Amino acid sequence: MKSGVSRVIWEARRWSRGLVWLAGVWVGRAAVSAARQAERLADEAWYWTHRGAVQAGIAAEFSHRHRRPIVYAAVALSLGNLAALKITEGLGQPKPVELARLTLANANRPVERMRLRREAPPAPAALQARLTDLARAYGEPVGIAVSDVQTGWVASVQGDRAFPQQSVSKLWVAMTVLDKIDKGQIGLDDPVVIGEADRSVFFQPVTYNIDEDGYQTSVRELMRKALIQSDNAANDKLISTLGGVRHVTDMLAAKNLPGIRLGANERELQAHVAGLTWRPELGEAGAFEAARADLPAETREAALQAYLANPMDGATPVGIVEALAAAQRGELLSAASTDFLISTMAKARTGPRRLKGGLPESWDIAHKTGTGQDWRGASVGINDVGLITAPDGRTYAVAVLLQRTHKPTPQRLELMQSVSRAVVETWQDSSPRGIQTASAR
Repeated sequence: MKSGVSRVIWEARRWSRGLVWLAGVWVGRAAVSAARQAERLADEAWYWTHRGAVQAGIAAEFSHRHRRPIVYAAVALSLGNLAALKITEGLGQPKPVELARLTLANANRPVERMRLRREAPPAPAALQARLTDLARAYGEPVGIAVSDVQTGWVASVQGDRAFPQQSVSKLWVAMTVLDKIDKGQIGLDDPVVIGEADRSVFFQPVTYNIDEDGYQTSVRELMRKALIQSDNAANDKLISTLGGVRHVTDMLAAKNLPGIRLGANERELQAHVAGLTWRPELGEAGAFEAARADLPAETREAALQAYLANPMDGATPVGIVEALAAAQRGELLSAASTDFLISTMAKARTGPRRLKGGLPESWDIAHKTGTGQDWRGASVGINDVGLITAPDGRTYAVAVLLQRTHKPTPQRLELMQSVSRAVVETWQDSSPRGIQTASAR
């Protein structure tokens, strides 16, 4: 045991010396380059620290004999993260999530989630076949995933491919705000003032209230507007209140939610998709649309193709449903914050004929839609994701993501409603109450 511990400590010292040496090299470079390198280092340090802690938990589950050495290894990795934090502080960079404080107790929830995946039964074959048929018949790139929240099985089509989220990403912004509230860093009823500089793009009704003194609202109301109405300015103001998109990225990493990405707020994202560079005057009514219309068609097409190839707001269908399932199980937020998130999603006014349109009246849905820009007869990022709950309380996490679709609106809606109906049929086939209900029809 002593030799093993000594080895781990030696490795930690060697790693820390290496980090310090690298910092010395970076400082000699241009300031911008050094800052970027340090930020990347912090991200890598976080990844290995978190991975070390999670793997330690998994290994401990299988082998009590090796538990203590693995814990020491996770601690050593945390020391390396501390060194990276010091470097980024010295260069004035934002800190990554402070996972030096991560312990195996803190890692229990991700480990439990990984155990649930490992022990989950296979997805119902009939559901998997139905989803595959629906995607094939649609004839365009589509990602679908369905997960049973209780047992953890996942059925999917192109489940590991990144699709544009568009306004689906508002979920992760709201979740980050609620996480900060749980930590006492933000208050749900903290006052927030919306001013001229906070104007965004497209649908942003909160900005209609701006006068010479701005518009005073609260964190609570901004989240409601972002999730229920999909207000872009409300969402962007939440991001600026957090301190930037980086905080959302940190939350996703800290909660071990892979496959979900957010690289910009709404106004910067939409400008990027269109081939524009965001500037404040584009927030005025009609200004964004006019500037976009003045762009050469080649510029717009090139920008769109680059976005579709590597969406800065990309997410995988499986990543989304596993995140939603974890939220429903109470693994990501406090009970109060979980209730606020899901109850607010249940009030969504957007997409009433998407996933919701395929559900019987006795079923409930808490969801978030996404709708991107139209170009050359096609729409980008037509999405709906959510939690669908059966009459007996069984809940399914569902995601349907259309990358770029030329299909008319009725066909888009039919695809999403068909996925919902497939979930209902799966429940009817597996639940005693579902079988009874189906037999009565």
